[in-house]
Amino acid sequence: MAQIIKERLDKFVLSAKDRPKAEFSEIGLVGCGRVGQQIAILIAKRGMNIIFVELNKAKIEQAFREIEEELDRQISHWGLTQSEKRAILSRIRGTTDYKELKNCDLVIETVLAKTRGQALEFHEEILTKIEQNVSRNTIIATNSATLSITEMASKLKYPDRCITMHISTASREATLVEVARSIYTSEETCRNVRKFVILLGKDYIRVAESTGLVSVRVFAPIINEACDILMESVASIENIDFAARKSMLLPLGPFELADKIGIDKIVRWLDNMYDEFGEKRYKASPILRRLLRAGFLGRKTGRGFYFYDNKGHKTGVAYKHVITPPEE
Repeated sequence: MAQIIKERLDKFVLSAKDRPKAEFSEIGLVGCGRVGQQIAILIAKRGMNIIFVELNKAKIEQAFREIEEELDRQISHWGLTQSEKRAILSRIRGTTDYKELKNCDLVIETVLAKTRGQALEFHEEILTKIEQNVSRNTIIATNSATLSITEMASKLKYPDRCITMHISTASREATLVEVARSIYTSEETCRNVRKFVILLGKDYIRVAESTGLVSVRVFAPIINEACDILMESVASIENIDFAARKSMLLPLGPFELADKIGIDKIVRWLDNMYDEFGEKRYKASPILRRLLRAGFLGRKTGRGFYFYDNKGHKTGVAYKHVITPPEE
């Protein structure tokens, strides 16, 4: 008979001293766009409180509106109940004040810089603001897969508690969290992040600090290659996605995946990797740039490679509206 091994949850804590409350009871987020919203929902589902920082009240209201829409979408697919939705929302609150992060055990930065040139400086500034308003024992993490945590943490007073924790949000079924330490990150910080990932019910892998980590370096070039195949008129958008799903058993084809992640995010990933490695496979396709300039960013704008309705369902191919020349 197999032996059942039971572990006490009180092992999964940040510190053994001064513990009047459960550890990981409050988690901070800086930035609550689409990625931040998915992370907030994930954490709140596991019974932890979330406080997120946004630029203004309008951004906070937008975040709550979109979180509620996502929860309603899950309810419509029988993945959630109304009572569970209310419980999740009760654990999430927003603020414009970094001082509200003071009681957080972990703060995750999920902000996207507007331009590639400002990205590193922009993220350094955010991490500095976080550090100025949290306790010494608070872990500070970035969700970025393509920026160096060593560079971002180098100007902090306590860089040993900083780490990359890239939580895959491409789909609700994704379970991977990639964790990369900087040259400063302590082993204690790595252990505590691993405990947090376990509490989330996710799969943890430690990777070396490298632009793109594993997941982005694998999938971003696939999307680029799919764009090349499309430009060569080898197959249509629908058939390229169909081939990827049926031959490689992927849940989404490359164009469907790009729309899910966001065209702007894909281009930003590729730009950062091209700057780092200088290899052609990381140079963003002209198709991606054309969509970006047109504001066809994927599901979040209702149009990318495909058109989407307000429930996120595909309603047709959108890309041809960008590339087809007007009739004379």
